[in-house]
Parts: sequence; C-alpha cells; structure tokens
Amino acid sequence: MHRDGEGESVTKATDHTSRPSRAVALSQIVSANPALAPSPALAPLVSSTRTVDRALDLLAEVCAEGALSLSEVAKRADLPVSTALRLLRTLERANFLIRGETGMFEAGTRLIQLGAAAFGRQSLVPLAQPSLQRLVHATGETAYVSKLGPGNSALYLGIVEGTHAIRHTSWVGRTVPLDGTAVGFALRDIVGDQGYVALRSAVEPDVTAIAAPIKRPGGIAGALSILGPTYRIDDVQLAEFGRLVALEAATVAANFFIGVGPSSVEDPPLVATSVHLSERDKYKKVATG
Repeated sequence: MHRDGEGESVTKATDHTSRPSRAVALSQIVSANPALAPSPALAPLVSSTRTVDRALDLLAEVCAEGALSLSEVAKRADLPVSTALRLLRTLERANFLIRGETGMFEAGTRLIQLGAAAFGRQSLVPLAQPSLQRLVHATGETAYVSKLGPGNSALYLGIVEGTHAIRHTSWVGRTVPLDGTAVGFALRDIVGDQGYVALRSAVEPDVTAIAAPIKRPGGIAGALSILGPTYRIDDVQLAEFGRLVALEAATVAANFFIGVGPSSVEDPPLVATSVHLSERDKYKKVATG
C-alpha cells in the first residue's frame, strides 16, 4: 500500500524504532561509550559477528511474517536494500530461505527441517510416540504427528513407519497445504462428529490419509494421521482406522493438556460414516464447515 512521505515516516517510527535490530542497538551503545569500542585487532571478528547478527535479523523477520519482499524485509531489519539482498542470497544458497516466483522470501527447506528436528525434541512428539506405535501395530500403516507449519501449511514432525513392505516413507520436515488435505482439515478442526477426516488421493495418487486433531483448550495443538495405499484400505477398514486415530489423538491430548482427554472424543460406532470426501465435495466442506 502506498503511503505519502509523512505517513511513511510515522509508520517507520511506530513499527521499528521501538525494536531496533541487535546490530543497531550495539552501535548506539558503542557510540555513547567510546571506551567500549573494540580494538583494531578485533575488527574482523566484530565484523563477522555483525554479519551473523544481521542475517539472523533477516531470518527472524521472514519467519515472523511467512513471506516478505526484499524491500519490506530490509526495512523491517533496518538495513540497506543492497546489504539485505547480499545476506538474503547467502541464506538462499544455504536453503535457509527460498525466493518464490513472486519474488517473496520464505522459509527454506533446511530451516523447516531444522525447526522440525528441534520441535521433535519437545513435548508433543515424545508424548505422541506411544500413540503412533499403537496405530502402526493396529493398522500396519505409517503414522505421523503434525502441527501447523509456515504459511498455509501442515508440518510433519514425527513418524513411526508402517510394517508392510510397501509403505509410506518419512515426510518428517516436509510441509503440505492445509487446503484439500486430511491433516489440513484436522489441524483446522474441520472433522465430522466422529472426530476424524479421511481423504483418498489428496496429495499423492492412490494414497489414503486419515487424520484427527489433538485438541487443546481454545485450539488445536497438532494432528495424528496414518497414510497407506488406497488398495489396502477399503471403506470398512477406513472407518475402523479413523476410529483408532481419533481415540489416539484424544489420548495424546489427555496426556498433554489438562482437562482434554478421551471423553472429549467419544468412541464412534464402527460404520462407514467417515468424512470420506470426493475431490469436489472436500472444498465444499472447507467453505461450509
């Protein structure tokens, strides 16, 4: 949105003066206290530290918004556009950032994978692990735990692989769209009364996905799902697998959040009433659900 000169000045003062970058803050401190200035011998080290600091500022700004243009990220980090572009290109070469077709910078695959690995060591994944193992034991199919990812996506955090020779392989660290996917419906709590959603061939041809939300007070903490080849999951199995996924998701919620447990997702009847949507109807479900 275009702003006149006065509006631009006011916006900058409001948005950025209150939180200068670490590099700017350090420069201000040294200017006010010359005795704190480093010796010439330490100049290369200080320069390298400042470069890392600026790169981290850029990463933080992009991740906070999901996607930013070059001019916007430079403005938010209080850097000249030329400096920001040089650092962003370095981050892009290392796959920490990617630049889409529209020129916007977004989180890259390496950054997402590192984030997934770090999150995987936090509480949700270890708590979900017993449920994932029970799902694999009961169904033979690969089981995942996921959460909301960057932008309009779902991020796979943890896995227990299925026992069949032909099985879904690890998607840990990978993202899929929220729109039109079983895990996307689950993460937005767009599920039927039985507490799960099932889709066939939504992301990959001939793959059936069944997902259920891990609920917390006021929202969704994540989702459990199983994925397997469609030829192996008929409608009766789909309903039974969905029942198990919903119950295990409620079990994880009970272990992770006070007051949210299996009682919040009742054991549904074993009938083929799963949210098994056609390609046309699943988008209608999003619009009306």
